[in-house]
Amino acid sequence: MKKHLIPNVINHVNKPTTVYCGVDPTASSLHLGNLLALISLFHFNILGHRTIILIGGATGSIGDPSGRNTERSPLSSSIVENNVLAIDRQLRKFFDNGSNYALRRGFIIENENNNVIIKNNLEWFQKMTALDLLNDIGRYLRVGTMLSKDSVKSRMENEGGISFTEFSYQLLQAYDFWYLYNYHDCQIQLGGSDQWGNITAGIDLIQKKKITNSINLTETNYKEIIDNKKSKDAFGITIPLLLTSSGEKFGKSAGNAIWLDDKMTSTYEFYQHFVKVADTDVEKYLQMFTFLKDEEISQILKTHFESPEKHYAQEKLASEITEMVHGLIGLKKARLATNIMFGTPIKDLCGQDIVEAFENDTQLLTTVNRNGILNCSIDRVAVSAGACKSRTEANKLIKSGGFYLNNERVKDPQHKLVESDLLDGILFIFRTGKSNYRLVKVIG
Repeated sequence: MKKHLIPNVINHVNKPTTVYCGVDPTASSLHLGNLLALISLFHFNILGHRTIILIGGATGSIGDPSGRNTERSPLSSSIVENNVLAIDRQLRKFFDNGSNYALRRGFIIENENNNVIIKNNLEWFQKMTALDLLNDIGRYLRVGTMLSKDSVKSRMENEGGISFTEFSYQLLQAYDFWYLYNYHDCQIQLGGSDQWGNITAGIDLIQKKKITNSINLTETNYKEIIDNKKSKDAFGITIPLLLTSSGEKFGKSAGNAIWLDDKMTSTYEFYQHFVKVADTDVEKYLQMFTFLKDEEISQILKTHFESPEKHYAQEKLASEITEMVHGLIGLKKARLATNIMFGTPIKDLCGQDIVEAFENDTQLLTTVNRNGILNCSIDRVAVSAGACKSRTEANKLIKSGGFYLNNERVKDPQHKLVESDLLDGILFIFRTGKSNYRLVKVIG
């Protein structure tokens, strides 16, 4: 957040106002890089402020140059449309899960989801002609100012430069802010720190259009606008970008996305991402990604550092954020999957629960036909299920004591897989070495 705006913003949010944050549908799911902004927006929502999430059905087809060294590949209109619909559903689910999460932690939500509005900027841009763009937006923004934006300057310095299409992105985002300000009384835009140039372009457009629109007003109406100027100012709030330990952004283009869609990143993978957070980052993440109070976080850290090898703080972080994003059912699946991977006796678990916990994890869960594996030697089944590349490899692992069926060591390479080896008749689990699992769902 820019320091010179803090006092005015704080004074402005003492009473209910409207805040918006935008996301571009460059994929069918949002990712961890979007999550911090969504949580920040949700903080406003539970305190009674009207919140707008703007999906860039128009801007998503152009591509935001912020934080990129190369131009995005253009998406077809049908892909963008499908992505918009998927993200719309995902956002509604997030705010529903988030509300339940906050209520369980004692928050009194003044408006729940009644003040959450999801808009698509294609709604206004699809009606705009090229002449409208130049007259309603272009004439108010200075080229020199646009060139000075970090997102543009960094691209201009690269050999590939920047296309006019991406250069014009800030005009469209500026108009988004103006449109929501003018028609939805939205006075605050929230975004990542890389969005500061786009946000200030919107503030400039709002200020200039306010002045232009007041020229033809009567003296009385003009005085009324001047008197209400402070209450009608627009503000920008930026939040730090979520970066990897090497300083890279999390996201699709960086190739390291942790998706919010459990079909693209399973709840187990999502949960484990936070379990693996370094001790040096866990306090910061507890403050950023959870609604825990400062005293609760202090107690968690105190307990954690008494036995840091138990990863108590990371487990707490993973539980909180998984519950917020995926709900209690998603958290249950993630914990069940974690228990399976880290030592819970398989015989104590339900086969169907295990299948559901890993249903979207194609790297771990595979499917085989019952007739193709029952009464076959375990080394053959291991190859069929993809647990080993060859029977020779399977035999070596078995002889060295490194091959497990349902977490029990296999001693005989010629052991035949029988019905009693299946959990609830639908599943068995191979483990090779210390932590290489293969869950096998049996059909037919």
